[in-house]
Amino acid sequence: MSIRERMTPSNCLPKDGYAGTLITRVELPGANGGPTVAMIREDGVYDIMSVATTVTALMELDNPAASVKSATLGPKLGDLDKLLVNAVANGRDSSKPYLLAPCDLQALKAAGVTFAASMLERVIEERAKGDPQRAVEIRKEINQSIGVDLSEIVPGSDGAQRLKDELIERDLWSQYLEVAIGPDAEVFTKSQPLSGVGPGADVGLHPRSTWNNPEPEVAIIVNSNGDIKGATLGNDVNLRDFEGRSALLLSKAKDNNASCGVGPFIRLFDDTYSLDDLRKCDLSMEVTGEDGYVLEGASSMSQISRDPADIVEQTIGRVHQYPDGFVLMLGTMFAPTEDRDTPGEGFTHKIGDIVSISTPSLGRLINRVDTSDKCEPWTFGVKAFMENLATRGYL
Repeated sequence: MSIRERMTPSNCLPKDGYAGTLITRVELPGANGGPTVAMIREDGVYDIMSVATTVTALMELDNPAASVKSATLGPKLGDLDKLLVNAVANGRDSSKPYLLAPCDLQALKAAGVTFAASMLERVIEERAKGDPQRAVEIRKEINQSIGVDLSEIVPGSDGAQRLKDELIERDLWSQYLEVAIGPDAEVFTKSQPLSGVGPGADVGLHPRSTWNNPEPEVAIIVNSNGDIKGATLGNDVNLRDFEGRSALLLSKAKDNNASCGVGPFIRLFDDTYSLDDLRKCDLSMEVTGEDGYVLEGASSMSQISRDPADIVEQTIGRVHQYPDGFVLMLGTMFAPTEDRDTPGEGFTHKIGDIVSISTPSLGRLINRVDTSDKCEPWTFGVKAFMENLATRGYL
């Protein structure tokens, strides 16, 4: 099935359809067009710029969901099925509206090494120095040597410190274990404001990467006060070879053109969906190759080692402010180890792979894989956005 065939409301909406408060951004064509904050309803997608001219501003309201529900709707921007199909990068009709990533001026952040399974894979990458052929032997060695269920270790606890002391003595300590079970979470800048790509868009790999994978994650929407206002899905595209060679290459491993997928929509917290629902959700992921290859994986938020609220508290506060808020990807359990082609080399993407990330309460984010130099260039930054809003009379 092609990516365009997958971009349907029944495939991309949450399991309960239009019951929640779903927010998106729509790119409107024409001289007076541009990114438009919108609400998704069963009868169409509607302009809500009268409530807030940016998603960032919407999150600053005391109760964004209530404000949206009580607002007088602006013009209908289109039917969801047509906006979804036209969001597909290949074959898009630029004279018609389409969906964008649902965030705008927020910083795009990600938490790393928050699940035990992916934690060990980061250690393996480090020891393999980015060479997938060494990973199998190292994986076996580490699993045998650690001999403890790391998912049961509370980060920053006395038990975590005792394990750290033991692993240092056995020369098994790693910088990845430090952020996994130590007191300080790893929170890094995934990408720049306005650079995230939305549903249907191509996600990008660095063209020199030969060992990489998607990272399906829940992403929370946090305002400037540190309040979590809603959630969406994210693909924290990861280059295992770059980061494995050196942790100092994290920025090159993580932040490339089109390497941050976000969407399909933001579901605001209301009486149908809350942070507690998010804490219990299970993610599913499928990678489908043009060669017929299929990879499936899953990730359960119930197994995260740090609570989302704790990660937010470590991200924003008196030592670090975010006046425009941030989108925070919460990490993943998914770290594929099965071989795709060559025995011992594990999984890596091929151009044309379709990545589908879903959870019943947040819907499904679908993207196609290409190299970053061939994905649509990111040219619409903050300056262009402000000029666009001014031209349209919103500033």
